Amino acid sequence: MSAVRRPARGPGGSELVGVDRAIANIRTGHFERTLSGLAAVGAAVTTGEIYLSHDSASFGNKMMWLPVVIMPTIIPAGIAGVFSKRAAKTVLPLASAVVVLNGLQGTYLHIRGIAQKPGGLRRGMRLYNAEMGPPVFAPLLASLVGGMGILAAILRREGE
Repeated sequence: MSAVRRPARGPGGSELVGVDRAIANIRTGHFERTLSGLAAVGAAVTTGEIYLSHDSASFGNKMMWLPVVIMPTIIPAGIAGVFSKRAAKTVLPLASAVVVLNGLQGTYLHIRGIAQKPGGLRRGMRLYNAEMGPPVFAPLLASLVGGMGILAAILRREGE
């Protein structure tokens, strides 16, 4: 037996369309497909940015390749999550959790990279080294894309 898909209705009983429908889906927690797609797009953009940033540093540490390899796993998982509820509840949160962990690891490595600069984290050099060293918050932004994938798995699916 298949579930009957009922269109979202406004206060007057009319069918919601466009932005009104999207807002109703967000309010009711029916946002899984949209957030799965946004996670895929965010992962593609973030992967490009990570690659360019790490390439400008000549991939001086082999660990710099990890996010370039791990982040794109959200792209097919997010696309699959748009079309398949099963993928959105299994593959997407798994790939997303790995990205979140890698982002936390990257934050540690970036702070360590700043500490290894001349003067390290000593007073007077802390701000300068943070400005000139690896970006501290960039890996956390990558983790945010992973968090979007995890949140998509938690939310209810549009049309249900």
